[in-house]
Amino acid sequence: MTTSGSATPLAIVRHEGETPRERSACGWRELLISRQDSDAPAWVHAVDIDGAKLHYHKRATELYYVLDGDGVLLLDGVEHAMRTGSVALIPPGVVHGAKGRMRVLVVGIPDIGDDDFFLAAEE
Repeated sequence: MTTSGSATPLAIVRHEGETPRERSACGWRELLISRQDSDAPAWVHAVDIDGAKLHYHKRATELYYVLDGDGVLLLDGVEHAMRTGSVALIPPGVVHGAKGRMRVLVVGIPDIGDDDFFLAAEE
């Protein structure tokens, strides 16, 4: 986001519970920084994992940080135990999904648009 006639990005401060919430491929997400912020270099969502579908991105990298709970993160077919305080770096092309009861802070770099989301064939 920039000010009119300025190339200086605006700082963004948001509070959970005061931003849009929607269903996603991973569960319910709170759009902390997202598509409503056209000039943001990344997006940040707080996600309640619920029936996450295996998927991948061709351009974007994702960071998952577990805020609360525990479960499993599947990365290219390998299960990784996750718990409060765990972090995962997911490069482009890695098929991933999660299961369990976790609240995860997900950061997409750059912003992950609908054109960079691909469902993976489930085995």
